[in-house]
Parts: sequence; structure tokens; C-alpha cells
Amino acid sequence: MLQPEVVPPPPQRSRAVRHPLVIFLNFVLTLVIVAVIAGGAGLFIGRMQFNKPGALDQARTVSIDRGTSLGAIADILTREGAITSKWLFMAGVWMEREQNNLKAGEYLIPAHASMRDIMEAMVGGKGILYSISVPEGLTSQQIVDRLNADPVLVGDISEVPPEGSLLPETYKFTRGDTRENILSRMRRDRDRTLTDIWNRRASDSPLKSAEELVVLASIVEKETGIADERSRVAAVFINRLRLNMRLQSDPTVVYAKFGGKGKPSDYTLSKDDLSTDSPYNTYTNGGLPPGPIANPGRASLEAVANPSRTRDLYFVADGSGGHAFAETYEDHLRNVARWRQVNGGNGGAAAADAPDAADDGDAAPAAPVPVAKPKPAASGDAPMALQPDQ
Repeated sequence: MLQPEVVPPPPQRSRAVRHPLVIFLNFVLTLVIVAVIAGGAGLFIGRMQFNKPGALDQARTVSIDRGTSLGAIADILTREGAITSKWLFMAGVWMEREQNNLKAGEYLIPAHASMRDIMEAMVGGKGILYSISVPEGLTSQQIVDRLNADPVLVGDISEVPPEGSLLPETYKFTRGDTRENILSRMRRDRDRTLTDIWNRRASDSPLKSAEELVVLASIVEKETGIADERSRVAAVFINRLRLNMRLQSDPTVVYAKFGGKGKPSDYTLSKDDLSTDSPYNTYTNGGLPPGPIANPGRASLEAVANPSRTRDLYFVADGSGGHAFAETYEDHLRNVARWRQVNGGNGGAAAADAPDAADDGDAAPAAPVPVAKPKPAASGDAPMALQPDQ
């Protein structure tokens, strides 16, 4: 009779496997594996939440002041409804290692912007841009006044920059930017522009330095607001400098009397003003003034560096906003007469009172160079009356 074979018993577990330390280590390893899996899943889900479109249903403006911490930024964004989780935003920023790169500013958060979109906008400083336009021909004091009046810029200006040291342009900035920073940008742009233009000046220019170029450009800037005339007005003054003729520019008289504050709008220059005792008065002093009378723009600097090739020595308003130019004193007197006719005979004594050449010691007949109407936008002055040469 067949008998079933006895099945051998299973081998006994190793004592090492049953050791409490091994059991504990296996438990720990299991926990680590579970934690890694859970952490990876959490990281994946968190990254998806960080990158997915937000719940903000319409664009919103958020302002971040300088020195605001990451936690405070997250609080502001949460309060404004731009993000749904302060901690998720902070974790995402930390994971991207951008916690020290978020910039202050005023930001327009688009509707449904993700947390990543918001972070990248702040890292890039892509805030709302404001602008301030500084017209050509303003004095440094007038520029400072304009900056002080801007409600978005912050901070005080410690001192008024030297005349002619700023480049008039339109400057972009974000909320929280300082007035001193705008002035620094204007100085840097002016220095860079001046260096470039000075290096490209006409080889026969009588100007001895870049600063002399700025001085003459400031006069040209105040003499005409017509772009096509700048180089020709510059040529008149360059030609006069070559002949040792006085420049006889009314804007220099204005600066001699009122300095950087500018001429009051209700003030009209008189003949007596032309004898104002000041080194800036080009009616009573030969050569260039000791410094600029305003901050010239790029176009006027270019015009002085490379003026028109003319022999003009005189110009007078032509009644249409521009000027009539002349090489000779006789032609200039005819232009003055035409101007007086256009002006209804109220042209002042520009021609009748013009002195003889011997009266002011010029190397050529010292005919008048009456000033044109300065650009109102640039100077804020009312049009100046036509004045005789002295």
C-alpha cells in the first residue's frame, strides 16, 4: 500500500533576519521609500499648482515696496487675490532660488496669471512703467522742479546739478524709483552723448573743448525751436566766434538777469536789460559765456558740432515762427524791415538803433542778432521782444 511521503519542513528563518535591529531598519527603509514617493508626488502636484493659471478673474495692480520680505510679498499677493496659497508661492520661489531676486515696484498682475508668472515678473522687474518728459532748453533748476512735482518718484534731491550737465529726454521708471536716480541717468546719458558728438565734430570747429560745445548748444537751444534751423543758427554763432564778433544773444541776457529760475512769463526784456552787468551777457562780453545757460538736447549738440556751411552772420524773426538769415548787414536790415512790416510796424528799434561797428569793437559790423521766440515748452518763458544789438 502506497504511503504519502512526508514533506520536509520549511527552512527556519535566519536568526539575523529576526534580529530586532534588522526589523527596525526594514521599517525605516519602508518609511523612507513611502516618504520619497509621497514627497515626489507632492512636489509634482505643487509644481503643477505653481504653474497653472491662477483664480484672479481680472487684472489687478500690486505695489511692492523696497525691502519687503518674501513672506510679506506673499501676504500682499494673497490679500489681493493674486495667489491662493502663501506657502505654495514661497515654496515655489525657494525651489527656483529666486527669493533674493524679487524686485520692488508696481506690478499689473494679469487675470489668471500663474504663481510662476508673478514670480518671473518680479524677478525681471517688469513693473508698470511711468515716464517723465524733460524738454530741451530747461535749466537744471527747472528740471529739478519738474522732478519734484512728479507724484510717483520718491526721495529728495540733495543739490541742483550744474547747468548743462543733464540730457533732456523722456525717461521711463517704475513706482518707487528716486528722483536722484533719474538725475543720475540724465547725467550719464549726457556724458555719453557728448563724448560721441564731440568725437564727430567738424575738424575746423573753433570750439576748444566739449564743454564749450555745450555752452554754445545751450544758446542755440534757446534761440530756435525749429529743428531745421538749429544747424544754421549754430553756424551764425560759429562764424561770429571766428570773427571775434560778440554773440549778442538775448537768452544770455535772460540768464544773466534771472539765472536758473528763468524769466517770469509777464516780463519783457527792455533795451536797458541788454547792459546787465554779468559775464553771461553776450551783448557786453565777447566770446562764450562762462557756462551753459540751459540743458541742450541732442539735436542742438549735433548742430553745434557740425553746423551748416554758411557765411551767415545775422538772423531775425521772419514773422512765421522761423528766421531770416543774412550774410551782410545790409541784407539783415532789409530782413528786419520786412519783419517790422509783418509785425505791423511794432518791431522795436532793432534796425534804427543798431550801433556802428566802432561802438562795440567787433572785427566786423556788429549788426543785431535779435533772438527768436524760444520754445515755450522748453523754457516756459513768454516770447521775448526783439532787441537791438549793442
